[in-house]
Amino acid sequence: MRQRAEAVGCETLQLFTRSPRGWATTRLAEDDVAQFRRDMKEAKLEPVFVHAPYLPNLAATDKALAKRSVEAIVADLERCRVLGVDYLICHVGKAMGDSEPAALRRVAENVNRAFEAAPNRVKLLLENTAGMGSEVGYRFEQIAEIIGGVEDKDRVGVVLDTAHAFEAGYEWRIRDGINETLRQFDRAIGLGRLYLLHLNDSKTEFGSRVDRHWHIGQGKIGLEGFRLIVNHPLLRHLPGIMETPRTGTADDLKNLKAIRSVVA
Repeated sequence: MRQRAEAVGCETLQLFTRSPRGWATTRLAEDDVAQFRRDMKEAKLEPVFVHAPYLPNLAATDKALAKRSVEAIVADLERCRVLGVDYLICHVGKAMGDSEPAALRRVAENVNRAFEAAPNRVKLLLENTAGMGSEVGYRFEQIAEIIGGVEDKDRVGVVLDTAHAFEAGYEWRIRDGINETLRQFDRAIGLGRLYLLHLNDSKTEFGSRVDRHWHIGQGKIGLEGFRLIVNHPLLRHLPGIMETPRTGTADDLKNLKAIRSVVA
């Protein structure tokens, strides 16, 4: 992992500690943990983020799925603690046919359960969604409502995905649009809760509510949009992670080069 990060010149890192598309987990070996901690320190990769698997749904109506989802988040909060990682990212969830207000309440309740079961200081970062299907968390006000229901607010923050926000109807392509997007974010949530940007272009149109990441500068946001984003005075201090399509290191390098070409 360290070698891959150094090969493409990473300054920060996001990883999965287990399969992102399954429930199974294995114990972290002590030697692997020690090596990971050394590698991150020596490579000066910080901050480091862990992304939770995709299967947990903290808004689930099914009690068994909700319980399993909470257990998965608890496990990853503990894995972050062991690894010395301060941030765990998770998707907000899906209403699955229920009302959005009820789904948002369930997310907050399940976050509280997870924090109670994993009483460490790892922050849980809620990722905004595109609003595809029954996803909740596509409006900033919805994320704010979840945070309002979380008891330990010091442990909850937000990661802002540019593609998801664009697909949900938040503008990134022009300066005035970005200013308005950030004004709405600050009014609803507070910019102090924003810890990370997911820098992804969108393959689908503005307001489409269809989640399709694309290569930086080749999607509907465009390279000029990313120039405005990464240099914006309210955002430029934040770490950025790209989740663009990849078939190998060449894709990573292409997207890193695109982002770095617009950093002032």
